[in-house]
Amino acid sequence: MNRNLSQCGIAVAVSALACALSSGAQAAESIGLPQPVPAFLSNADGQAQGIRCEAVGDDVLAHQTGKYAGSDMISGFVLNLLSQWQLPNGATAVAQGALAVAQNTANQVSAQVKTLATVIDPTPGGTPSVSHGGNVGNVGNVSNAGNVGNGTGSGANPNATATGGQNVSVNGVSQITQVAGNGNAGANAATIAYDNNAPQVPTLPGASNQPSASASNVNGSIKAGISFGSNGVNVKLQTPAGIATQSIVPGNAQQAGAIAQLLQVAGNNQQVANQLQLSLQTQQMTSQMIRQSGVLQALRNLH
Repeated sequence: MNRNLSQCGIAVAVSALACALSSGAQAAESIGLPQPVPAFLSNADGQAQGIRCEAVGDDVLAHQTGKYAGSDMISGFVLNLLSQWQLPNGATAVAQGALAVAQNTANQVSAQVKTLATVIDPTPGGTPSVSHGGNVGNVGNVSNAGNVGNGTGSGANPNATATGGQNVSVNGVSQITQVAGNGNAGANAATIAYDNNAPQVPTLPGASNQPSASASNVNGSIKAGISFGSNGVNVKLQTPAGIATQSIVPGNAQQAGAIAQLLQVAGNNQQVANQLQLSLQTQQMTSQMIRQSGVLQALRNLH
């Protein structure tokens, strides 16, 4: 679906938010126990293990200077979102979407979007339904009422709770994982990088050219949904054992924009992942423009 900028306000919002984040920024958080990890989690989990972080105090950061990407440098981007949940009884929920925004030489902006939501529930009465259509920390409350389940059923534990993370508000990128249970594997992964290739929406088999999609099983215990709109991007999976969400909130005059990934698991033997990839295309700059930009940034860094 092609849309102009006025019909796809989220395009500018995502671009502006991305410009506030560093080039090649990468963040990941995962949970896991020594049980076989499914293929869709293997890449994200391996990525998280390779990241090393070292805390830097405000006294050091206050004296750091460097270059940044201004919004006028971004000529397009591709945003990929994917959330997946696999329950021990074989039920699965998937929400996936992609947004590609490009700007031509006449400064005209066009956008393409694809979305897909799928729920498959093989249990009796669980007829499948398909619709096409930062900061890491211990946040909120987690209560584990003991070992429940041995891989049978949905793995949900009605005596365990994982709450509070959905109420956290953070500028920039946040990743929150709350787990109350055993034998779970999960990951939050977000990647932001620069790419000189022209933005093109990737191929998503079964997806439609619609800004939103949703799906659920017959009794509504498992749901998947994704939506692109002027108020931001939202992805949500809901299962008897918890929720997985991803959101992009546009910035405004009162606050900066935010990218948030949240996993809440109150159960056992759950396999869940949130993945976000944002590729920014920078416009070609002449040598004179590069020199002017360098001089301007140098002047701004003078004390």
